[in-house]
Formats: sequence, C-alpha cells, structure tokens
Amino acid sequence: MSTETKEETFTLEEILTSIKTVHRLILWNDDINTFDHVSYCMMKYLDYNESQSEKIAWKVHNDGKCPVLEGSFTEMEVYRKILQQEGLTVSVD
Repeated sequence: MSTETKEETFTLEEILTSIKTVHRLILWNDDINTFDHVSYCMMKYLDYNESQSEKIAWKVHNDGKCPVLEGSFTEMEVYRKILQQEGLTVSVD
C-alpha cells in the first residue's frame, strides 16, 4: 500500500495575498451544476439552511458569483478544495 503526495506550488502573488487577515470564498456560476447540487453543498459543507442555500444559488445564477464564506486563507483553501471536489467552481479572494 503506497501513499501518494501531491506537491503544490504558489506564486508570489498568492503568498502575498495569503497574508491578508480575512479572505473570502467565492462561488462562481457555471453551466454544469444544478441549483439542487449547489444548495446541497452549501448545506452540507458550510452549514447554511435550505432558504439561505437557495438564495446563494440564485445569486450565483443571476450575478455570476457570490461570496459564501470568510476567514483565514488556510480555512478558505480547505473549503475551496472540498467544494471543488464536489464539482463547484470556487476561488479564494
């Protein structure tokens, strides 16, 4: 049984950005995910209730993006990776 390690590299801009104290996780609109899937992910991973998660899905659909969480860079990176594994398009600002 082997363990695979993935190495990540960061640009200077990404490192300098990570120094900010508050970062935002941004959910972007795409043509792949359904409203139900987005809503499900917001409830499962970010603890939004059904009404809040539906509002987020509509905001993303209408505005093209929506900030869904704020916190440290490390925390936002963890959630970014989780939501990307669910197929959502997210970034850290």
